[in-house]
Amino acid sequence: MTESANKPKSAPNRIPLISAFVTLGVHLAGNPHYGFFRDELYFIICGQHPQWGYVDQPPLAPLMAAASQMFGHSFFLLRAGPAFCAAAAVYVACQLAVEMGGGAFSQILAALAVFFAPVLMNFGMKVSPDTFGLWLWPLAALYVLRIAKGGDPRRWIWVGVMVGVCIESKYSVVFFTVALLLGLLLTDERKILLSRWFLLGCMVCGLIALPNFLWQQYYGFPMLELLRNGQHGKNLIVGPGQYLLQQLLITNVFLSPIWLIGLAYLFWKPGLRFLSFTYLILIIMMVVLHGKHYYPADVYPYLMAAGGAVIEGWTRERKYLRPVVATAAVALGLVFVPFGMPILPEEQVVRYTGIMLEILRINRSTIATESGRTPTLPQDWADMHGWPELAAAVVRVYESLPPADQHQAVIVTQNYGEASAIEFFGARSGLPPVISRHNQYFLWGTHGATGNVVIDVAGDCGASRHLFDSSERATTFSAPWVMPYENNIPIMVCRGIHEPLGELWPSLKVYE
Repeated sequence: MTESANKPKSAPNRIPLISAFVTLGVHLAGNPHYGFFRDELYFIICGQHPQWGYVDQPPLAPLMAAASQMFGHSFFLLRAGPAFCAAAAVYVACQLAVEMGGGAFSQILAALAVFFAPVLMNFGMKVSPDTFGLWLWPLAALYVLRIAKGGDPRRWIWVGVMVGVCIESKYSVVFFTVALLLGLLLTDERKILLSRWFLLGCMVCGLIALPNFLWQQYYGFPMLELLRNGQHGKNLIVGPGQYLLQQLLITNVFLSPIWLIGLAYLFWKPGLRFLSFTYLILIIMMVVLHGKHYYPADVYPYLMAAGGAVIEGWTRERKYLRPVVATAAVALGLVFVPFGMPILPEEQVVRYTGIMLEILRINRSTIATESGRTPTLPQDWADMHGWPELAAAVVRVYESLPPADQHQAVIVTQNYGEASAIEFFGARSGLPPVISRHNQYFLWGTHGATGNVVIDVAGDCGASRHLFDSSERATTFSAPWVMPYENNIPIMVCRGIHEPLGELWPSLKVYE
């Protein structure tokens, strides 16, 4: 009888499930703090107007956000969806570690690395177009890896489903998919593409993505216009060196050696090399196209899984080191949690941020993605403040108007964050239509408003163009911790427009 025959039957592998449940629990407890994020409010409003696409994102994140508010305002339910995706990402990372030859310790280390990576924690903290990719990019890589190792080629159908769903969430998955296919073509694993199941998977992906493509085509591909505009002022363009430094920072500079080791291992291992090429090609594309530092972030779970498998092998003869390594990973991971989850009071966040920037000897611009005045809080946290107060200020201005003015009034804002907050938090106050020239709000138009009475939020009543007979500052809105350009802003009342708002509207479009 062989040695393997004498071994007891192995117990079910519960590590992925336990890791996922722990991740889910931590996110459910840590996510719903501060307040609704600017984009979350925008997604809720967009999702309440269901379409196959929007100017600045596909439909999936808005639909998920709106669904969470079907029974009333619920901050907890809004953040529960991302928490589930974070848990699913950790589960998949554990499965990837097993697929790469790892055991229990590799799964634990992979789970810790994925959970404590600030950018991935952030994706699992709030609703964003990246939320679904956090789970589905690694899952697609897992399925392709299993096919490459001789598994059922019918898995290509599911890969097509995953990529298609991701396209309906964020278009950056197209770059990941191209990089993955090029990685396969550069290695012997290219043979798995010679399958009718691969072609069927491509067809499934195309069918899922087609409605959004047709929507974009119908409106003249506004997303392309938005991306072009972002390269000319809004987005910060960095060089290759700083982009690579950003990758270390957003994945936790102290734990990034795990994925770097994984990347080297994938490149060294013939059967896994296509995954290393995938990452390198993806990063090159992002650098060349000036992508934001977080665009490729959903790729890191499989690199972290590979790193976990390697480190497990290194400690096979010195297992006493494993608790030390795991404890160190937890301790070093906790250092960056305040940047990925809103768990500290605002004053403590400010102090902690300053201390960490000093220790790491970096400035805020190193990890910034957009130009503009630097907020006191990190940008994500600042954009979770002030929105109910802004809506309340607008309600007070509206209620102060004479009934005749209220009847013909319209609220105009400078950006979708302001517009969405006023709609969301002012919904029960009988406010008039809220319009904005910014992104999807531009396509929604003027709602038939004449513009004869305008409550202009953060504007000047078109003073440079002399658009109105009269204007007055009704109040000034200010709130602690908000983004600088949302603080001390005027709320104006403008009367007697010189040009009908409907005729003026096409010239006001802002896609950025």
